[in-house]
Amino acid sequence: MAQPPLSAANMESSLHTWLETEFTYFKVEQLAAELEPLARDEQDFILGWIRRIASTHITLAWQFGRRAPALLPRMERRLLEAWAVHACDVYDRTGLQTALRVMEQVDSFDAAQHRNDAAGALFDEIAPVLGNFVCGLSGRRLRIEEGDAAWTDGERIVLPPLIAALPDPDDNFQLAKATVALLWAQTRFGTLRIDHAGVAAHYADPERALARLYALETLRLTARIARELPGLHRQMQRLRAQLDPELSPGWQRFETALAADHATLDDSLALLGAAYAEAECPQWSDQGSLRPEAIAAARAARLDKEKARLRIRLAELLEEHQAAQSDPQAAPATLPALNAEPHDENGRLDVEITLDGAPLAPPDDVRQLLTSVYLDFGGIPPEYLIPAGDGEYDPERVFDQPEDPDAVWHGTYHEKGAELYPEWDHGRQHYRKNWCVMREKTVTPAHDSFHHDTLVKHAGVVKHLRRKFEALRDENRIEKRQIQGDEIDLDALIEALADAQDGREMSDRLFVRLHRAERNIAVAFLVDMSGSTKGWINEAEREALILLCEALQLLGDRYAIYGFSGTTRKRCELFRIKTFDEAYGDEVKARISGIRPQEYTRMGFALRHMTKLLNRVEARTRVLVTLSDGRPDDYFDVYRGQYGIEDTRMALLEAARTGIHPFCVTLDRDARDYLPHMYGAARYIILDDVRQLPIKVTDIYRRITT
Repeated sequence: MAQPPLSAANMESSLHTWLETEFTYFKVEQLAAELEPLARDEQDFILGWIRRIASTHITLAWQFGRRAPALLPRMERRLLEAWAVHACDVYDRTGLQTALRVMEQVDSFDAAQHRNDAAGALFDEIAPVLGNFVCGLSGRRLRIEEGDAAWTDGERIVLPPLIAALPDPDDNFQLAKATVALLWAQTRFGTLRIDHAGVAAHYADPERALARLYALETLRLTARIARELPGLHRQMQRLRAQLDPELSPGWQRFETALAADHATLDDSLALLGAAYAEAECPQWSDQGSLRPEAIAAARAARLDKEKARLRIRLAELLEEHQAAQSDPQAAPATLPALNAEPHDENGRLDVEITLDGAPLAPPDDVRQLLTSVYLDFGGIPPEYLIPAGDGEYDPERVFDQPEDPDAVWHGTYHEKGAELYPEWDHGRQHYRKNWCVMREKTVTPAHDSFHHDTLVKHAGVVKHLRRKFEALRDENRIEKRQIQGDEIDLDALIEALADAQDGREMSDRLFVRLHRAERNIAVAFLVDMSGSTKGWINEAEREALILLCEALQLLGDRYAIYGFSGTTRKRCELFRIKTFDEAYGDEVKARISGIRPQEYTRMGFALRHMTKLLNRVEARTRVLVTLSDGRPDDYFDVYRGQYGIEDTRMALLEAARTGIHPFCVTLDRDARDYLPHMYGAARYIILDDVRQLPIKVTDIYRRITT
């Protein structure tokens, strides 16, 4: 039974709470009066979103509330929600004024024009799938990004927030896929190799010339897709039949000419004069747009840098090749001849390198550079294949260098070289996209006696742990009901004899076999390096890590150790102590000794990054263990209290969805108030005494990995 609508008076109290004191009582009463005539479910929907948006900014919440009643009758709730979240995302990135313009755009929607919005393909939903689709295509690696329209500059493909030209969701996704394919084809088949503005400048109306050149190229690229991706081409033709008018006779002739197997950009340029004379110019629903300035800027930034990178890498490749020869002293006086032959067969682009006629296998980065150069020129210019001489280039200027994790924080903040992670806003009930700015740092090693002193201090514990872990390594498992084995399985034999007595066929699985357990485990340890660990806690953490590493050496499990700390979302730091690929040697021991307290306990970004690292490791069991002294907390922003707890909980859920098993070891006596909510009842342990940590952490490891 539907609930009765809320009265204006009942709504005013909540609205005053959410919108605080910035809005007068008159405005709140006016908003409540506008919501009063609505059905209860509509009131609940709008009030819920006002509350959620108010956690981001109350002015946005107010604007949403006053517009939503008029929008509900002509806009599906799914789309209204998407635009509300989009407005909050825009606020996060660019501020209030831009977000308010997004709100105004929602209000200006026309119901007839946007009748398919409910079935539209949202960027956030389709981008991961289309990103994988592009990765599977030949050519330069392209990023998928969100923007105002569909276009490409040769290094990225930009799509709008919503594609909703058709009433069927699957058709809108196929339309987005066709658009991505055509934009990819521009980079793959030469559309972007020319100066488009320069070509158009030869005509009285450059915009008219550009539009017709783009239409000619769309015809040519469509024909290429028909040959390379015939299944997708059939979908393109079906969707165009629904959305686009038929071509005029003049454009049909252009289509026939550009459908030839050998058609290139030069053929489109040759037809441009005739196309310019045509009164009409076709536009297709999947073609996107051409942006000559963006194309030229991306190309100019790419050419010189890729030439230098390729020549440096070829010089290194040549040096490695010569060093591998059996008689390096007999090196030729003249520089060996390098040659690169692009192969474009059945839509797959590959480049082979030969050295004095003998094939030379290039590493992946060299292959990518050669491919990118080929796409820019339609071949590999000879000067690009001359290995760089000593001192000809400064590699630090040519190759992207990792930012100094400390220096970047000084002065005006910028995000260059950082990784961006989302953060869950429990008030908004949605992610803040690209919210946390994270950089990895390596812990400064401390080459002191801490490792030796710890082993001496805990000598008895070390012996005990080694015995335990040796037993764990050699642990055998009894497998019953086997076809072959060392002993008779009495239970299986009795059942088989009973079956034979009843006239049924006897089972041949009558043996017991001892099977040595094979460990296929990857574990990541995430250590709290916040300022609150200063003193005994920091020392206990370091001792625990040393004892754990000593024990793990016996098991052979793959493990990594990282520390984390944060000072607002703009300065999230992850500290490398040991990676999965590193051996437990003197350098790692010195890094453990060098662990020092830093700033605050912002935890969500660190869990998300460790989830990504763990998922790159091939292992049957993946475990993420956090060592912390307290709840998530960042003094300088909203991360304190419930916000930080909910973001951490969401990051742990994300890890669990990928098959990772999270566990927490904490020293916070108040952790029972929040850890069951974050980790679950059986996924944490609370230590009352910090001195227990070195002893307990190895027992905990044994428990959670067996």
